[in-house]
Amino acid sequence: MMRPLLRWLPLAVFAVLLGFLGIGLQLKPREVPSPLINRPVPAFSLPTLAQPAQSLSPQDLRGRVWLLNVWASWCVACQQEHPVLVDFSKRHAVPLLGLNYKDRRDEALRWLGKYGDPYRASLSDTDGRVGIELGVYGVPETFVIDREGVIRYKHIGAVTPEALTGIILPLLEKLGG
Repeated sequence: MMRPLLRWLPLAVFAVLLGFLGIGLQLKPREVPSPLINRPVPAFSLPTLAQPAQSLSPQDLRGRVWLLNVWASWCVACQQEHPVLVDFSKRHAVPLLGLNYKDRRDEALRWLGKYGDPYRASLSDTDGRVGIELGVYGVPETFVIDREGVIRYKHIGAVTPEALTGIILPLLEKLGG
């Protein structure tokens, strides 16, 4: 009696696994919710890449809407999004700050020299502590921060022209940036 049921067991296990795969394929990994949305940017002060003796903090941008783009010279997706950011920085007055994540200063400066520097300033987070405080899963990630220093949006992955025009620019306009 048990033997005919055992014959169907592999098929049943396969069907269950197929169901989990189907559910997993419906998930959107770029829409991982951030617990920092609608909360203040964590307090930090980091040296700039260009002038390590000079530091910058979110408090320095209080009263302005701004973007924070987490990037690294070793990041392939950062290279893909970079032309979009360069174009953005030429066309929009909203400050774009870079957070150079777990990178070497000389390599980061060489990378910016090669591909262009869209950033008002790029901050050096060599040990990754600020990235961890921001809940960075990987690079690139981009944050929209309002005049009060509150994170209003987090974009995971490369900023595409579609994400820029469809999500980020309308949000910047709504925030008065």
